[in-house]
Amino acid sequence: MAERKPPGLGFETWIDRQIREATERGEFDDLPGAGKPLPGEGRPYDELWWVKQKMEAENLSFPLPGTLALRKEAEDRRAEAVEARTEAEARKIIGELNERIRESHGKTLSGPPLVQPLLDVEEVAADWRARHPAEDESAPPPGRPAEGAPGPQPSRRRRPRLRWFRRG
Repeated sequence: MAERKPPGLGFETWIDRQIREATERGEFDDLPGAGKPLPGEGRPYDELWWVKQKMEAENLSFPLPGTLALRKEAEDRRAEAVEARTEAEARKIIGELNERIRESHGKTLSGPPLVQPLLDVEEVAADWRARHPAEDESAPPPGRPAEGAPGPQPSRRRRPRLRWFRRG
């Protein structure tokens, strides 16, 4: 245990003397982490840094509540769709996500009351086309057949009526 501060001596001079004497004895030599940068240096301050550090050290994770997990999945899947190799693949990713969102609308999910809206497939496809410019500019835009080419055949299968979720 450290000695007590002598009366009449200022704190700063007493502390400085103790540090100087410890340095002369070599007590600060070969400390772990000597010469290495401080962990987290340059990162913005986070109030819960110690909680995150403890969870990482214990290899723990905290699952998001259902509504927030769905919102996070929607963000991740949209980013994945924009980076997809083909427009058809991007449309498939968003279609699957929208189906999952439709299923969630009929369920009660844990977490804050958030309703995840469906993603607009055409908007995501437009973003995909903007990020992946066509190699052949003379090619017709998707959805339109080239001149002289036969158009798409109309589908005989009727779509189910799912108008309960649409507003407007």
